[in-house]
Amino acid sequence: MFTRGSRYEPIKEAELVDAQGRVVRYKRMRFIPSTPGPLSVAVREGDRADLLAHRVFGSSEQFWRLADVNLTPRAVDLAKAPGGRIKAPGPAT
Repeated sequence: MFTRGSRYEPIKEAELVDAQGRVVRYKRMRFIPSTPGPLSVAVREGDRADLLAHRVFGSSEQFWRLADVNLTPRAVDLAKAPGGRIKAPGPAT
């Protein structure tokens, strides 16, 4: 269901049985880990989370790492303040 390397890949699965007897499988809650953000990146006009991630990591699919460092559940909120700065993880995180 989730791709290799996804932030949800290591999250345990759970299941429940609904009123009709169907088994519903789901991922348990993912809590945002405490991640150091020693670096920062400027938010430019027109930026999106994927563009910021590409600039920082060279991969637009790593936007969730920026969201985690900034304790932002919605990655879209990373780019809502052009001219500001957001935290970015260092190379070892």
